[in-house]
Amino acid sequence: MSHLYPEIEPYDQGMLDVGDSNLIYWETCGNPAGKPAVMFHGGPGSGCSPYWRRYFNPATYRVVLFDQRGCGRSTPHASDPAVGLASNTTQHLIADIERLREQLAIERWLVAGGSWGTTLALAYAEDLPEHVSEMVLFSVGTTTHRDVQWVTRDAGRYFPEEWARFRDGVPAADRDGDLIAAYYRLLHDPDTAVREKAAGDWCRWEDTHVAVRSDHKHDTRYDDPRFRMAFARLVTHYWHHAAFLEDGALIRDAGRLAGIPGVLIHGRIDLSSPLDVPWRLNEAWPGSRLIVIDDAGHGTGQPGIGEAVLAAIDGFAGV
Repeated sequence: MSHLYPEIEPYDQGMLDVGDSNLIYWETCGNPAGKPAVMFHGGPGSGCSPYWRRYFNPATYRVVLFDQRGCGRSTPHASDPAVGLASNTTQHLIADIERLREQLAIERWLVAGGSWGTTLALAYAEDLPEHVSEMVLFSVGTTTHRDVQWVTRDAGRYFPEEWARFRDGVPAADRDGDLIAAYYRLLHDPDTAVREKAAGDWCRWEDTHVAVRSDHKHDTRYDDPRFRMAFARLVTHYWHHAAFLEDGALIRDAGRLAGIPGVLIHGRIDLSSPLDVPWRLNEAWPGSRLIVIDDAGHGTGQPGIGEAVLAAIDGFAGV
């Protein structure tokens, strides 16, 4: 989008030791004396692209970007099969975020996030509302068992041929059961070839269910074997465990966000995360506002989503 802010470089960055042998990459950009903000990336496992710097006015915001455990520039990297995921949970990520906030001496910050990042943002804000000033969430999902069932099975009704290929990537005995659990097992198989095929099949489906428009372009990140493996391992890990959260708790506990202004931005034709999720969240969150983009699917690459995210962040700049 040409109207994003110009590309900038971080004025500070580092690797934060968060325990369990994990080092988290972080960076700060913009105005060191500006309004604090933090971006929660999607996936899980996408990493925080430099692209996100451009959504924040560098004269106004002190924006923090970081890579969640196991992905991006954080170490160890989940693409390595020797890297266990037992200490990679939503609760661990929330603790990492708090450690980063404290290291940067930030009392309250605007929290922005997309896709998986909205699940993490809601879990964080409901745990620690006193440290959140505002929220801007787009392509909203809560990673419940129902959400995961939708995206791995029900959404196949829109892409039957591609979904059949995704289903057939697991052993025949597993095809009518829990596809997440089946892929989770394949991605932890001792055979490298089995893991690689499972990662490829998983990411091909990920690239499919966001493809709701004729101008959809293949996500080239999935062409990188290292990204592909870490992404598939982390997504299946979190989805298999329904984000390590009590089912339905994020919407049930949205009242904890009362007093935090929030903007929810969602595409009406988002098949990856149906619109009823942010609608129910908006109903339960006093002070939130839902913006529905009629012709958009999932992510800021969809028409109108990125523009609405930018406008919402700009709208909070002077608060």
